[in-house]
Amino acid sequence: MDIGSVLEAGMMLCWGSSWPFQVSKTYKTKNVKGKSILFLWLINMGYVLGITYKAFFHFDYVIWLYLLNFIFVMTDLILYYRYKNLPENSTAAK
Repeated sequence: MDIGSVLEAGMMLCWGSSWPFQVSKTYKTKNVKGKSILFLWLINMGYVLGITYKAFFHFDYVIWLYLLNFIFVMTDLILYYRYKNLPENSTAAK
């Protein structure tokens, strides 16, 4: 275990710790107003690139953190598409 992987794991834990709360909030409120779909897609693309790097060039335990974060963001994306057409998420409803 090298120091680079430890630091990368710390970054992934810090960055990824917000996703469970975000998914929970989206699920409970069914409100996606103000959520940036482009941001979510870009974040997930970054996780895919990180997973690819880890899988082919530097495989270590950090790949599991990338996968976990990817799953949380993908869940938030699925919820976004599921709830985006609800009346409370429409600007015309107000």
